[in-house]
Amino acid sequence: MLIAAFPAGPWATNCYLVAVAAGEECVIVDPGMNASDGIADVVREHRLRPSAVLLTHGHIDHVFSVVPVAGAYDATAYVHPEDRHLLTDPAAGISPESAALLLGVDYSFAEPDEVRELGDGQVVELAGLSFVVDHTPGHTPGSVTFRTPYAGADDVPEVLLSGDVLFAGSIGRTDLPGGDHPSMLQSLVSKVLPLDDAVVVLPGHGPHTTIGRERATNPYLLDLVSAEGR
Repeated sequence: MLIAAFPAGPWATNCYLVAVAAGEECVIVDPGMNASDGIADVVREHRLRPSAVLLTHGHIDHVFSVVPVAGAYDATAYVHPEDRHLLTDPAAGISPESAALLLGVDYSFAEPDEVRELGDGQVVELAGLSFVVDHTPGHTPGSVTFRTPYAGADDVPEVLLSGDVLFAGSIGRTDLPGGDHPSMLQSLVSKVLPLDDAVVVLPGHGPHTTIGRERATNPYLLDLVSAEGR
């Protein structure tokens, strides 16, 4: 299994390319601002053929390049319906600080040519890979995570593309438009804490981690574990 990643744009959003192996089709996850060149470099290096773009949520730092990237590779974009409106109206989901970063940017926002909507518990089969979609609202109403089996290491059952739901040592903020802290806590309790400790977490920002490490050290998860008596 091949997973390549790089931080894109001023928000250092992790963009991932996931494939069965080099020379195969791949899935692009969260093409943020200025991600197109980095994606092209990874595609060229590993001889990949992008066929789909998965979006963990609709915030602009995760979807900024979805139209040019999907267009360049004739790829279908996947997003939860509750965040789909952010593809054409990104200002509806950002802070004044984020808006300031876009001043002077000559870019019109639109949907890619082909968009498909994601549902909770859906299994999406793409590029020879199987992704389980978990709806995890809180950071945004339409936030999702993607889980896929990891082939290549017996001690890693799955990887979790967690977007801005879970980070190493933290969780996604809930003070932006559409954010809701009780929903975030419920998402963590129902969708994250039940996962195996060995699951590797690939977050939307920052370094990778594991569920076990976060269960043992992340202050937000520690509070939930204590409250749940786990």
